[in-house]
Amino acid sequence: MTRPARLAGVELSRRHLLLGALAVPVLAACGGSGSASSSGGSGSGGATRTTMGISAIPDQDPEKLNRLYGTVADCVAAATDLEVEYRPVTDYTAVVRAFQRGDIHLAWMGGLTGVQARELVPGATAIAQRDIDADFHSLFIANRSAGLEPFDDVSGLTALAGKSLTFGSETSTSGRLMPTYFMEQAGLAIEDLSGPPGFSGSHDATIEAVASGAFEVGAVNEQVWAATQEAGEVDLSDVVVLFRTPGYADYHWLVRPDVDDVFGDGTTQRLQDFLLGLDGGNEKEAEILELFGAESFVEADDAAYDELEEVARAQGLLE
Repeated sequence: MTRPARLAGVELSRRHLLLGALAVPVLAACGGSGSASSSGGSGSGGATRTTMGISAIPDQDPEKLNRLYGTVADCVAAATDLEVEYRPVTDYTAVVRAFQRGDIHLAWMGGLTGVQARELVPGATAIAQRDIDADFHSLFIANRSAGLEPFDDVSGLTALAGKSLTFGSETSTSGRLMPTYFMEQAGLAIEDLSGPPGFSGSHDATIEAVASGAFEVGAVNEQVWAATQEAGEVDLSDVVVLFRTPGYADYHWLVRPDVDDVFGDGTTQRLQDFLLGLDGGNEKEAEILELFGAESFVEADDAAYDELEEVARAQGLLE
């Protein structure tokens, strides 16, 4: 497989959709009506046709993400009559910076990265989230050799004192921000661990690190844990779930405020309509929802992330 070129922290994986003769079959596969929108690439308001860039925080294995967002790019293209390109990024910070620069117009963000991006791009809006994202959870997992037993109250996190722990990405909501918050609520400081925490870079990497015994404890995204269990590709026989955190708002689709100016009036609405309309009614939609670990997408509210913003500021994770 040819490696995508890398430009300013963004790997370009071109997935152009040829409209015209191919429009009807692709629209049908993605749940479209088969009729191209005339206001997509050159709609009213003087917009000039260009390529829409979409991306996502790299919270899982890149191969899985390439498959998922390549499919999403094809279906967004069909829904909007635009040329759409999935642009993978190297880390969480890169997706925020690419969104700020305008290299990416629509991004799948975590709660924290979304807050960071909205601070850098005033007017950016959360237009959709999964049906599981308004009440999301982190898990603390441990290698059985650590000798830790499951508990059902935040205060139980004090048992992690003296243990080695890894988070996911440094700006992961479910893999760092909120686990740290709940540790603080329990009275457990980072300094109480056996040493500085690790940062694995992604949730599946955290799971593998704990399963291998490289770290005694890890903080992970509940949905990725469930998917890892179901896939059966990692030996989890030596891993135990210690604690499921209280819920909080997390992932969402974030769109830049200038999308209608760049791609034509109504483009933002068409993007939201496409996402909210995914119901698994055909093979492509079913694949997208399965890979996202969701039954559907629902409307998102920027205000739902106010608490995360406060937590992030308290932890020094906002500029």
